Amino acid sequence: MRAVTVTTPGGPEALEVRDVQEPAPGPGQVRIRVAAAAVNPVDVAVRAGFMALGGLMPEFGSPGAREAVGIGWDVAGTVDAVGAGVGHLAPGDAVIGLNDRLDVPAGAYADAVVLDAGAVAPAPRTADAAHAATLPLNGLTALQALDLLALEPGGTLLVTGAAGAVGGYAVELAVLRGLRVVATAGADDEELVRGFGAEHFVPRGEHLGDAVRAVVPGGVDGALDAALLKVGALEAVRGGGAFVSVRGDTAPPPLRGIRVTGVWVRADAVQLGLLAALVDAGRLTPRVAEVLPLAEAAKAHGRFQEGGLRGRLVLVP
Repeated sequence: MRAVTVTTPGGPEALEVRDVQEPAPGPGQVRIRVAAAAVNPVDVAVRAGFMALGGLMPEFGSPGAREAVGIGWDVAGTVDAVGAGVGHLAPGDAVIGLNDRLDVPAGAYADAVVLDAGAVAPAPRTADAAHAATLPLNGLTALQALDLLALEPGGTLLVTGAAGAVGGYAVELAVLRGLRVVATAGADDEELVRGFGAEHFVPRGEHLGDAVRAVVPGGVDGALDAALLKVGALEAVRGGGAFVSVRGDTAPPPLRGIRVTGVWVRADAVQLGLLAALVDAGRLTPRVAEVLPLAEAAKAHGRFQEGGLRGRLVLVP
């Protein structure tokens, strides 16, 4: 089968489509015939070697490291084989899943991928594979960040990067929890973000702390920092509030008694099932910017790095 891998970190040209042995599912695992795989920032970071430099995976070429590392976390497809002990999934099931391991021989950018059954859930019935593939990583990140914030219904929440994949899901999920959302994004994104349910909108580029406090006196109860604004977003939070960064290693210092943490996303089949159900109920909005063939993974990474996307790029085998 084909899989997109990296042997030497670098730019988009470091991605290589290779023929690799098709994996077999072990106990508690399923093999998914890939229909779509979304392109995410973590994929770019692995390809460029940043994850290895950060100690999150072995450095390329180091003793014990793989010759080639597979790329891709988000997958939508069809189960075509199950390992021993898997009872809730069967061949033919349409599913979504999250490959939350960095050091693997083949990721979601492949003809097939093997995942633990606990990382896989039935796909939303109302979305095609390309849209379904945008759900696992970004939806779980938003959901788990909101869990960490633990704000009460009626509380106020700032979401930075609200027009992005994580930010858009975060706004919709926060509104479903009864939170009042202040969103920040580019000025041209106001209509989009308000459509997700944001009560207030602050254009990117303004002094965020002052702008947010102008609409929420004293500051918001919490912030979900999807744009990695760090202290800039922390300034908008009241003393004793809560702050979550979507990257666990980039949280700002806990000034003014603010509870600061970062989300380290994890695969969770139950939460994936909840997200899929919300899509089917019309309460969560998957967005696709463009669909490209698997062989054009390098082109997709180049397009991703140009920025300005509204929705995810998706690769299809």
